Amino acid sequence: MTTTLVNNKECVGSVPPVRADGGFSLLELVIAMAIFLIISGVSFSLFNQQQASTKLLQGQTALNIALRNAVAQLQMDLVAGGSGYFQGMNMPSWPVGVTIVNNMSTTNTSCYNSTTNTYGVSCFDRFNIIVAANQTIYPAIHATDNTGGTSGTSNCSTTSIGTAYGQAAVLNGTTWTLANTALEFRSGDQLLFITNSGAKITTAMLTSNATVSGSAVKFTFNATNADGSNSLANDPLDITACDGQANCASNNKLGNQFCGKDWIIKLAPITYQVCSGPGSPAGCDQSSTSPDIQDPKLVRKQSGNQYVVMEQVIGFRVGATLWNGGGASESSSTDSVTTSYNYLASTYTVGTMSSPWNFSLIRSVRASLIGRTVPSNSDSEFRNAFDQGRYQVQGVAVVVNPRNMSMNDN
Repeated sequence: MTTTLVNNKECVGSVPPVRADGGFSLLELVIAMAIFLIISGVSFSLFNQQQASTKLLQGQTALNIALRNAVAQLQMDLVAGGSGYFQGMNMPSWPVGVTIVNNMSTTNTSCYNSTTNTYGVSCFDRFNIIVAANQTIYPAIHATDNTGGTSGTSNCSTTSIGTAYGQAAVLNGTTWTLANTALEFRSGDQLLFITNSGAKITTAMLTSNATVSGSAVKFTFNATNADGSNSLANDPLDITACDGQANCASNNKLGNQFCGKDWIIKLAPITYQVCSGPGSPAGCDQSSTSPDIQDPKLVRKQSGNQYVVMEQVIGFRVGATLWNGGGASESSSTDSVTTSYNYLASTYTVGTMSSPWNFSLIRSVRASLIGRTVPSNSDSEFRNAFDQGRYQVQGVAVVVNPRNMSMNDN
């Protein structure tokens, strides 16, 4: 170590002054925390508001997409109404392509229960799209009697006795065996009987598998009425049953005799209905704890397969414009189509050719669908203007002209 004498004084190095450690005082810390809490509170408040707005927007978007998808599926199916009935050049003048079950209340009572916030079965219509099964797999066959004869006047089946007979199927010029033809028709299949001219039809649901009997294929089913009409139990598609309320023969399009030139067609119908808990149509959950009570679902059913098209459905209505036979005959120049939509099939009573539940008069179909976002369980102040529920509501409608419903109209 170096020692230096300065003015006769001894100095040893240079020592800096001692300073206290740096930091916040208690007051500064309190002020900083207060400022941080204020900023955090404002940030979280803005975040919550944005989160609620985002959820609202997501709900609207999801609901809009669900409605569009459901309507697109409806439209694709509806446009095919009546397909597959036409054999060669023989086009029925009165095809049946769509049957509608309207559940509109006739007592002016609401279908919405504001106490339980649920929607009842009367909020929802149902319709069946009547199409033939794939003709490359299930070809239509000619009717006959048990002899298998082909006469158009003498070899006939009478559906009001509960049995009918068919000839062997012919596909692409190849005649099938009777046994192979019978294999195509199973218990539970619904058949459409239609005359070669298209003037008369009826339908039946098989109660057993088709068999070979003599020189023909034998079909067994519950007998139709003598005029070709049915009970709703024997005709769930409601082609000939008038919703189980009346005799359909007044439309003069039904018959019970089909002969060697007439047709028997296996159907592959499509049904749209809303399952909403007890009281819903067959095929839906009927239990008192059905989840459909809180979440009504639009379902599509075909060939025994059912799947959900859309959830949270709170309204489903189906209307139709009708062929108005205003003239003296079906080909009269005064015939026309109604411009308004009828939402009650029991009142298809326009013109001289009309009668209740005469679905052959349908020329276009309007399906209206109302959906909602998933109901919120929070204390949100949001209420929609439709039913004041804690969810958003949107509606959509589509008008479809089934391609085979008006081929012979003037």
